Amino acid sequence: MMADKKVIFVAFSMDDVKSRDFLKAQSLNTKSPFEYVDMSVKEPYDTGWKERVRTRIKRSDGVLVFVSKNSTTSTGQHWEIQCAKEERKPIRGIWCYKDDRTNIEGVNTKVWTWDNIAAFVDSL
Repeated sequence: MMADKKVIFVAFSMDDVKSRDFLKAQSLNTKSPFEYVDMSVKEPYDTGWKERVRTRIKRSDGVLVFVSKNSTTSTGQHWEIQCAKEERKPIRGIWCYKDDRTNIEGVNTKVWTWDNIAAFVDSL
């Protein structure tokens, strides 16, 4: 019997939306141990957006951060990570690309493998 699914908030730069799409496809095609929360920004960063993101982060068991060179200039992703820290949510970074090992201060980042993602989810 499978345990309850964990709710994972995914923080990513809009320039890395294909990585988010890949995760979604991967989770749909496997017995994924988590529910996926999509808060893609389809509107400007207004107060309403931040309130909705904070509500979803609060409801999440943990936050998965897709890390790439694009992360360094993504103000939305930076805010989501800060919010996750303020809400004391477990955070795990996953590098989007094999040849990009950008680091975000305070985010423990690992190579993208299903095992690494599953290990984070299982730890929640």
